[in-house]
Amino acid sequence: MPETSIRAFTVNSVDPPVRGFLHTPETPNGNALVLTHGAGSNAQAPLLVALAETFAAAGFTVLRCDLPYRQTRSYGPPGPGDAARDRAGLRNAIAALNTNQGAPRLPGFGRSGDRDTEVAPPLSRSLRQGGGFDPTKSKKYENVFLAGHSYGGRQSSMLCAELADQAPDLVAGLLLLSYPLHPPRKPEQQRTQHLPNLRTPALFIQGTRDPFASIAEMEQALKMIPARTKLVPIEGAGHDLGFKGKMKNAELPRLVFSELTNFFELSS
Repeated sequence: MPETSIRAFTVNSVDPPVRGFLHTPETPNGNALVLTHGAGSNAQAPLLVALAETFAAAGFTVLRCDLPYRQTRSYGPPGPGDAARDRAGLRNAIAALNTNQGAPRLPGFGRSGDRDTEVAPPLSRSLRQGGGFDPTKSKKYENVFLAGHSYGGRQSSMLCAELADQAPDLVAGLLLLSYPLHPPRKPEQQRTQHLPNLRTPALFIQGTRDPFASIAEMEQALKMIPARTKLVPIEGAGHDLGFKGKMKNAELPRLVFSELTNFFELSS
């Protein structure tokens, strides 16, 4: 497997701040991925680590990051008022990934619960001031993808829908894992209001036993999205996609990588 480096990545000069771990491949392929977690988790989730390692080994630069609510509270789900700030944090993470350069090599760092206070190089004045970020003028990568598990994926899709007119090229595409279409056992509470305005191509990875959305429910929801979409069912998997406790679905990260490169027609 090609060598990659992992380092703590923290940008405190923006609000909300950006905090997580940056995986830098030995031979970058020009693609990057911002990857975030579900409601009860953080950037150290085994699923996120496994995905980041797989994508980085194939040449992607990967930033797996803690959403702002998790930076404030080390445990527990997000509160009712956290969502908008979490989306702002994702936008800052995309900007930080596009505008920051350089990193000391710390192989193997960030696979456990370790933390570090290393600060990334400063952002431009416009980004520090919380405005003026134009992704079309600061692209460091050929393609930047935004990915999230459960709550992180939902906020990612909502961010792209909100910015469909203002920043249609914010990211090249979405990778949405275990999309929480509705709360468990409450299929009437559909979270689909933003989907008709989602114009970013989106790849959905969904377990066939996910209580947050059945495959049939996901197929119906995807019909509301005007952008190109694909749904990949994971047979027998629940909301954790086979990553629960010490259990790891070793085949899943490679499958997700293959599906993403095929869907977005990337050279591998």
